[in-house]
Amino acid sequence: MDNVSGVGVLDKAALVLNALEQGPTTLNGLVATTGLARPTAHRLAVALEQHRLVSRDLQGRFILGPRLVELAAAAGEDRLLATAIPVLKRLQDITGESAQLFRRQGEYRICAAAVEPRSGLRDTIPVGTQVTMSAGSAAQVLLAWEDPDIIAKGLQNASFSAVALSNVRRRGWAQSVAEREPGVASVSAPVRSPAGKVIAAVCVSGPIERLSRQPGRQHAPAVVAAAEKLSEVLRRSATDTD
Repeated sequence: MDNVSGVGVLDKAALVLNALEQGPTTLNGLVATTGLARPTAHRLAVALEQHRLVSRDLQGRFILGPRLVELAAAAGEDRLLATAIPVLKRLQDITGESAQLFRRQGEYRICAAAVEPRSGLRDTIPVGTQVTMSAGSAAQVLLAWEDPDIIAKGLQNASFSAVALSNVRRRGWAQSVAEREPGVASVSAPVRSPAGKVIAAVCVSGPIERLSRQPGRQHAPAVVAAAEKLSEVLRRSATDTD
């Protein structure tokens, strides 16, 4: 076991979290990955679930929980999350719609930050919410630049097609209309790490009657600008620490 602290239960809990970093897994998968006894792995996973450090997907598999996103933001060590709120507030001001930042976690995307309009109809997605990777413009963005085998797997149950993802890569943003939820439209753009990897998606979403059935015509420039702003912050941060 690497990075042993000497506190046995803490080290074992860390093994569970490290295993889940690779994506959703069953109890048998946890046992195989961590080397823990089955009763121990189950007891730790359930205990971590009580503290929202671990959660379950729709198939009942263990996944990392929303509390980890909240802790990262609270610690102020996550440069992306520390910068996201003012950028999302500006985006919400420009568009008048709900603005979110999504990160991928296995077969789901997690709402890492969100800003809502003060009044009127809105698409409310609380921070920490797990949303499907099979529908929505943010899911398209988070999948479009993955390796071909990951894309092929992600398209198996998706509401969008390979052609749609090709269009996302070509124009640099995605849109969806009633994919994730009836009556809701959205536009998303990629946030990239200093190495160029897509690590998050900036999204605006709201009622179709306001965004129309071509929401990208209204909001793609603002969403792309917000995503590029966050990518630039990450690049500058990486340069400052070199």
